[in-house]
Amino acid sequence: MSGAAETTKGAPQSAPFLILAWAGLAGAAGVALAAVAAHKVDSPALATAATMLTLHAAAALGVVAVALRCARTCLWLATAALMLAGATFFSGEIAFHTLTENAAFQMLAPVGGTLMIASWLCIAVLAIISAFAKR
Repeated sequence: MSGAAETTKGAPQSAPFLILAWAGLAGAAGVALAAVAAHKVDSPALATAATMLTLHAAAALGVVAVALRCARTCLWLATAALMLAGATFFSGEIAFHTLTENAAFQMLAPVGGTLMIASWLCIAVLAIISAFAKR
């Protein structure tokens, strides 16, 4: 497991824990947004933002778990970070716009959506590479 060796020096060692902390905060924010959408602001967009944030926070946890057991640990961790960045941009912009009625950051939602799609494609590519590398 060459991936495990990569996590014993410097920044890569703390990277999984920083990503896990980010995922925890994103999951908590997603649940909070869901509560706001259910009880305070009747907005399907806000409910969607909550769902995307919570779903991608949980998915990032899974990606980190895979990263710690696979080769190319840094690529897997970068994918988890990309996923969280996308979910944060997407959900953050929707929440900001919905709660403040200010569209100043409206480009963050499509950028975030694109990053989320890219992260899922990275997972697919890394999984295929990993499957063939073991043969």
